[in-house]
Amino acid sequence: MLAALVLLPAPAMAQQKAANKKLYCWDQDGQRVCADTLPAEAAGMARDEISASSGMRTGQVQRALTPEERAALAEEEQRRQLDAMAEETRRRTEQAMLITFQDENELRRVFSERVTLVENSIETARYNVASLREGLVTLLRTAAERELAGKPVAEKLAADIRQRHAQLLYHQLLQRNFERQRAALDGEIEATLERYRALKSGTTAAAPATAAAQ
Repeated sequence: MLAALVLLPAPAMAQQKAANKKLYCWDQDGQRVCADTLPAEAAGMARDEISASSGMRTGQVQRALTPEERAALAEEEQRRQLDAMAEETRRRTEQAMLITFQDENELRRVFSERVTLVENSIETARYNVASLREGLVTLLRTAAERELAGKPVAEKLAADIRQRHAQLLYHQLLQRNFERQRAALDGEIEATLERYRALKSGTTAAAPATAAAQ
């Protein structure tokens, strides 16, 4: 293969290089921009990669996530982990409740980590809601002052207000979900303890009957 590359005529190599050349197209300030090199300011934007020879799209790159979007993804992942932990806890308590736990205190400790995680998630969500609300109030106040002064509200300011409002609604929803999880967890703990007591009582009652039969 090396020998073939060395013997490849210069025009053929130029054609191959041209065939591999790509164009980058992205939206910037409401306009479609295309170039054969990607400037630094466009590196985080969504873009299409197009073959310069065929004009066909060969790839697509999504825009970089904002810090708020990364935080939302992290919270969503935490929610999935909490759900997985809930399922695992239910499975464990049903399969090995009597064998594993000598008394109710040991059983309660199984739930302690989940309780801590949910309560921490609630506190984080409350902090985010308060911070986003404060920022939104500031943006709305700025827009109101401009309108009262007879000045137009800049498009960037209006876009920031819409974005902040959407983020606030999302984090309020997360907070309500975490609070529902916490309330449901109390019910789950009590139901599990009742189940444990019933199993324990049944085992205790079965022991004398087995001994009498022997």
